[in-house]
Amino acid sequence: MFGPVDLEKWMKGRQASLANVQGAVQDIVDRVRHDGDKALFELTERFDKVKLDKIQVSEGQFKSARESVPEELVHELERAADNIRRFHRMQQSYGLWFQEVEPGIILGVKTTPLASIGAYIPGGRAAYPSTVLMCAIPAKVAGVKKVICCTPPPVNALTLVAMQVAGVDEVYQIGGAQAIAAMALGTETIGKVDKIVGPGNVYVTAAKMMLRDEVDIDFPAGPSEIAIMADSSAEASFIAADIIAQAEHDPNAACLLVSTDPSLPSRVGAQIERQLGSSQRGAILERSMGNAGYVIVSDLAEAAAVIDRVAPEHLSIQMTNELLALNSVHNAGSIFIGKYAAVACGDYASGTNHVLPTAGYARVYSGLDVHHFCKRSSIQMIDRKGLERIGATVERLARAEGLDAHARSVEMRRD
Repeated sequence: MFGPVDLEKWMKGRQASLANVQGAVQDIVDRVRHDGDKALFELTERFDKVKLDKIQVSEGQFKSARESVPEELVHELERAADNIRRFHRMQQSYGLWFQEVEPGIILGVKTTPLASIGAYIPGGRAAYPSTVLMCAIPAKVAGVKKVICCTPPPVNALTLVAMQVAGVDEVYQIGGAQAIAAMALGTETIGKVDKIVGPGNVYVTAAKMMLRDEVDIDFPAGPSEIAIMADSSAEASFIAADIIAQAEHDPNAACLLVSTDPSLPSRVGAQIERQLGSSQRGAILERSMGNAGYVIVSDLAEAAAVIDRVAPEHLSIQMTNELLALNSVHNAGSIFIGKYAAVACGDYASGTNHVLPTAGYARVYSGLDVHHFCKRSSIQMIDRKGLERIGATVERLARAEGLDAHARSVEMRRD
């Protein structure tokens, strides 16, 4: 089962799943665009096999959820939320700053939170209250006033409690590509938002990318993936456990071991076989493990080059010289250093964000953070003295470009 992979084929496999659903997603988007709430009711009954009587989650549903969740679980949610809030507060930028760069010229930046964001919280195969925390808390830390969530019905009780813990303002029991379309386009019940964030299956990811002309998005965040850089010092059982942990998310999850030790993959493969026997998500793992395998490299430099080509969502570094390995890699969504840094720690409670770019998009995108929920405006304060210092430069460059009115707008102020 766990064998060598053709790297090019493995990488193309991550993109192929998105291309395969484009037509179906376009049909769903068109339905929501034209029929609004009516389409949401019909598509939910069709795909989720749930006949809704309302789209928005009621106070009664929240109350029932809170009463059904054990106190110790609520406490763990709150502890995870505190860690996530602490880490994301460290990322906050000054709301407004100025600096005099020359006499009479003051420059600055004004950082403003977005007015509203929509978070997609996956459901279906599993409940993801942790994703609620990862999406909503950074938005609230950034100062976003309205945070809404869409998640497939029936909504898990712990997920609803997480929404209360995170301070979500409105919740809608709608999933799939239709939820993305509703938040991007607006319906009678769901208001159009400024930006949509959150992970999802290939249908959700395709819808986000398809609707980028209507709404800003975080990045493509599809089925989970992990790459592991390892040498002879790595613990095979830990590597196998991390691979299975990410593979259990989705049939399209992708897992890759990049090792300088030719003997390591056979030991990891044996551990995978042993550990799979205790898994409760066998049907998913049976398919996703078909996307798992290994590449043998000669040294750290070659391992880093493979990782940079793959640009994985999660990168685990389990090598003797971990910091050198870290410094050698440039493309990864979230990086876990050392054999005790289980990727699941970042999924839940270390405080870093688990909403990350997939399918190679870590080459150009960062994982979700406070900055995704803000916009920045540059500011210039220029007095007469400052204009005299740069006016001639502006006039000459403007006229060189043939923009005489630009030049005159400065010249008349200097007369």
